[in-house]
Amino acid sequence: MSAPEQAEFTFLPLGAIIQEFRVGGKNIVLGFPTQDHYEKYNTPHYGATIGRVANRIKNGLIHSLNGKEYQLTKNNGPNALHGGEKGWGKRVFDGPHHVKRHGRDALLFKYRHVDGEEGYPGTVEVRVWYTASKEGEAKTVLTAEYEVEFVGDECEETAVNITNHSYFNIGDGPTISGTTAQLATREYLPLDDTGIPHGKIDKFPREVTEPFELTATGAHIDDVFVMETDPSKIPLDTRGLPVRRLAQFSNANTGLHLEVHSTEPAFQFYTGKYIDVPAIDGAPAHTEGAGFCVEPSRYVNAINEPEWRNMVLLKKGQVFGCKNVYKAWKE
Repeated sequence: MSAPEQAEFTFLPLGAIIQEFRVGGKNIVLGFPTQDHYEKYNTPHYGATIGRVANRIKNGLIHSLNGKEYQLTKNNGPNALHGGEKGWGKRVFDGPHHVKRHGRDALLFKYRHVDGEEGYPGTVEVRVWYTASKEGEAKTVLTAEYEVEFVGDECEETAVNITNHSYFNIGDGPTISGTTAQLATREYLPLDDTGIPHGKIDKFPREVTEPFELTATGAHIDDVFVMETDPSKIPLDTRGLPVRRLAQFSNANTGLHLEVHSTEPAFQFYTGKYIDVPAIDGAPAHTEGAGFCVEPSRYVNAINEPEWRNMVLLKKGQVFGCKNVYKAWKE
């Protein structure tokens, strides 16, 4: 990437984390000053690449892979969350490597997830490419492309669901209050009290496809919204599908705007209810509502739902893929 683009973005080998995304002089992602701080304090998963399976797996159990059950690490009540106690967001990737990707300068991070790590079967390699660009004169664009290849010979199949867990704050205060949001869909997956879908798609009880204001406390959202309601239309590698806008945000005080686009069929929208990070080495404390997340992904617990599992089922010789695009600008 050129020097101006490097100045707008900073990435870390730990979790291929997005540490800085600067627009109009403001870093719009939450984070910490150093990689050591992330290793010690990043319980919210700031900026991290999440895998091998993002979000939750019910009871930490995969019922049927390679003809047997797999018990994963339970780290969220009864469930497995974000790849386990030490998922991809807490692993040090190989990189960054300066490469060309689709004719542009990019940074490549790689991680080899071995068979049995956190209970998952099969060895896979995950690759993350970050590409910075401009759209017109004003918009700063970050493209994150993901690829997971089954490279081991320990078994025939495994499960993959990947996302990025950046928290955004485009306002001028310590919380998201005053930021306006608009989601692309009201279709969502109703969840039980542990965050596992009931197995059906329904309409979200609030109107979210028209602009609405976020607040740091009160009526939080922490739900899975669905862009593609037909599981049969969701391939293992979604990079050949159109990149669609999932959500857009603006803040009148700062003049900042953010759009999150993806090829993925669903996304978790989370308004930061449980953020609780102390002040660290001059960095301010982060509390409830300090940031919001848009986490593009596959359906939650898809590996255990017969009609959904093909979207996360990676077999030997196959490649899982997806792409997220973040566009931000200041008026």
